[in-house]
Amino acid sequence: MSGVDRKLFQQLYRPSAASHKGENGRVLVIAGSELFHGAALWPAEIASRIVDLVFFSSTPFNNRIFEESKEVFRNGIVVPRGKLDDYIAESDAILIGPGMVRTESPVESSKYKVESIYDITQIEDEGEQTYFLTKYVLEKCPEKKFVIDGGALQMIVPEWLDGLDTPAIVTPHQGEFARLQKKEKNEISAAEFAKKHRCVVLLKGQEDNVCDWEHCVTVSGGNPGMTKGGTGDVLAGIVVSLYAKNSAFLSAAAASYINKRAGDLVSQMVGPFFNASDLAREVPVVMNEILS
Repeated sequence: MSGVDRKLFQQLYRPSAASHKGENGRVLVIAGSELFHGAALWPAEIASRIVDLVFFSSTPFNNRIFEESKEVFRNGIVVPRGKLDDYIAESDAILIGPGMVRTESPVESSKYKVESIYDITQIEDEGEQTYFLTKYVLEKCPEKKFVIDGGALQMIVPEWLDGLDTPAIVTPHQGEFARLQKKEKNEISAAEFAKKHRCVVLLKGQEDNVCDWEHCVTVSGGNPGMTKGGTGDVLAGIVVSLYAKNSAFLSAAAASYINKRAGDLVSQMVGPFFNASDLAREVPVVMNEILS
């Protein structure tokens, strides 16, 4: 993997033999929509393999699917949107956005009077919900570790990142990165964006570019099978799980490596003919490989 010194991974948190439940990370995944279900499930499943506790919150429809189908998600706690404030407080890191939808037109921040999570749940348009929910959690809990992906990433105003006490990790592909800049193409680099907004950018591509305001690394690898839907959601799950117990830059760089390495392991067995679930099964193998 070019640009990544494997010695970097020696800094990753390793669970102690004497640790107790909850000490090895608690993650909240806010994800999914009426349209996208799997995108919400993959990061939650990945997180359940890495951290001690996973809280999952989606639309009422998705929550019912997971509650009624224990074989789909039996490794975490399903949280109603109305209870999010409590579980944000309990979580070490929060992922918001996989499978959440966007609006095609700009949203007026003054369109609704939002004073609580309940107010947001009453908004009928899911894209507008994405906007106001993301704004609400970032402004209410600036001390928390956030990973912003998918629909939330496509709806945020970059200046929201400036008010955070702890750097957020954003995980765009090239198209999302241009949208994040509100431009048709990327006018500034990942490094410039990270420095401007004091965040970490994991810019996804054939080579991932991971930057904070001081460092950049390039992570190569991957294969055509990694273009399948859901592989980015697996990556988001790895990022937030590592961020629960590690620094932002280390979490993003290590997650990029783990995701690409897992994809290459699957590809060695079946070529490009695999899906996000196949990729997810290899992640623990790579985690054990780099932490041993």
